[in-house]
Amino acid sequence: MRGRNLLIVGLAIFIGLIAVYLANSYFSGMERRSEREAEANRMARIVVATQDFQFGSPITSTNIRLANWPANSVPQGAFVSIEEAIRGGRVALRPIAIGEPILATKVSGEGGRATLASILPEELRAVSIPVNPVSGVGGFVRAGDVVDVMLTRQIPGDGASTQDQMTTVVLENVLVLAIDQVADEKQTEPAVGQTATLQTDAFGAQKLTLARRIGELSLMLRNVENQEVGGTDTVTSSDLGGAGYYIAARTAAPAAAPAPATAPVRTSVSIGSSTPARPRGPTMSVVRGTEPTTYEVQRKGGW
Repeated sequence: MRGRNLLIVGLAIFIGLIAVYLANSYFSGMERRSEREAEANRMARIVVATQDFQFGSPITSTNIRLANWPANSVPQGAFVSIEEAIRGGRVALRPIAIGEPILATKVSGEGGRATLASILPEELRAVSIPVNPVSGVGGFVRAGDVVDVMLTRQIPGDGASTQDQMTTVVLENVLVLAIDQVADEKQTEPAVGQTATLQTDAFGAQKLTLARRIGELSLMLRNVENQEVGGTDTVTSSDLGGAGYYIAARTAAPAAAPAPATAPVRTSVSIGSSTPARPRGPTMSVVRGTEPTTYEVQRKGGW
């Protein structure tokens, strides 16, 4: 019995040693494979974000860290040390997600501030135009969207009336930098603003400034993947339908000519005339039809 127990204990120890050996070999093999992969990939250490950054967020040692990154795919402008990334009080100029590398193109320079001018390409300009709930597409135009700008104005010409209007597309495929003072691309909730700041070249900025003076500007929201420009036509009131209908001007009826003035008719009245004298003698009445006539009868022999 005792020998049997010793055999069982020895067998358990042997199996345990085999399990430890196999586990050690497995993890050692994984570590060696990781080392070989790291050596093959030549991992580098770069600075990444540990939280979401918005426009103007400061870069500090508490919201960034060093992370391994394949050396052959390190993005241009990445920082390789925490000290370099926070030097001079840098701030984010564009949204940065958690785990995304901190790039020099997305943060300000040393001592820099988060200004709109700092994110503009050198050859482009920023210009603002007024918008309202209708021209601003009900508040659905936000920073980061792409729009076309339309101009509605009166058709020029001496014969044009106030109803003769036309709408043309002034600029196409224009990036919206900000609505009012909000330049955060993460803010996607609709909000009605009063100004829209657009990114365009110097000639486009001049066109928008002039168009703002001579007519009414409206924004037309477009898909960010649609980069096609051109092919837009000018729309006039005749394109709205109803061609051939015409209402003539209503003229007032001619006034009746005034009756010519006539001289008052004067009736001559003989002075001294009197009413007919009453017959003194006998009379006789003769009725003809319905009209009686009275005659005076003379007496025989004049008596």
